[in-house]
Amino acid sequence: MNRIQAIIFDKDGTLFGFRATWSPWIRELIDDLSEGSQSVADRLSRRLGFDYEQCEFVETSPFVHSTPEFMLSAVSSEFKNRSASEIVEYLKTRSEAATQVEAVPLRPLLAELRRRGYRLGIATNDYEAAARSHLATANSIPFFDFIAGFDSGFGRKPDPGMIHAFCDEVEIAPENTVMVGDSRIDIEAARYAGASAIGVLTGVADVRDLEPGALCVLQDIGQLPDWLRAMEAEELKREDCGIPSGGI
Repeated sequence: MNRIQAIIFDKDGTLFGFRATWSPWIRELIDDLSEGSQSVADRLSRRLGFDYEQCEFVETSPFVHSTPEFMLSAVSSEFKNRSASEIVEYLKTRSEAATQVEAVPLRPLLAELRRRGYRLGIATNDYEAAARSHLATANSIPFFDFIAGFDSGFGRKPDPGMIHAFCDEVEIAPENTVMVGDSRIDIEAARYAGASAIGVLTGVADVRDLEPGALCVLQDIGQLPDWLRAMEAEELKREDCGIPSGGI
């Protein structure tokens, strides 16, 4: 494989634990919108792919891979006398205020990666403003060279636009870049961009979902430095043997 010089992360389920962050947020949203109506709560739960009683997303929940446009379509019928723009603003405000649970302590991890010379970015299907708000709460924005959401003008995953924009920003080729994410959407985005991919298990996908097309699947991003260290050691060994980077 080519030497990794840049890392672009998904946000939800990767930097922040998906279930710990979004399960209570969705349940609170359903409570607010249903206003005590069990039939409304049941209807919203079905649309969102959410088990209200267990406070857990079902495996096929479209929320896992969605953009805010999905949320708009899922909840809009429960709003009375509100325009689409008002509903979007409501959801955006609530999303930005969601309490984020870090998958691992972010600042030490990101500081180590920057010390080792990696350029870092974010590619999320959330709003860019929400991503910046969540990263600011984690005091992590300064570590990133690039932050993009579905509304930043580069398309949405699995389209490769955000990864290509990141590579352009840091002037590192896609083949020297890895996308780290918790879903097949992230793996596919990397493939379409000509980058590598690493899966993590802090979302709702399991190893079988992520292994195809990924260099590896890690329990969480906390294992990333050791994995990169091992890859760097292997690369040095290959160079010592006179084998070109990327293989024979």
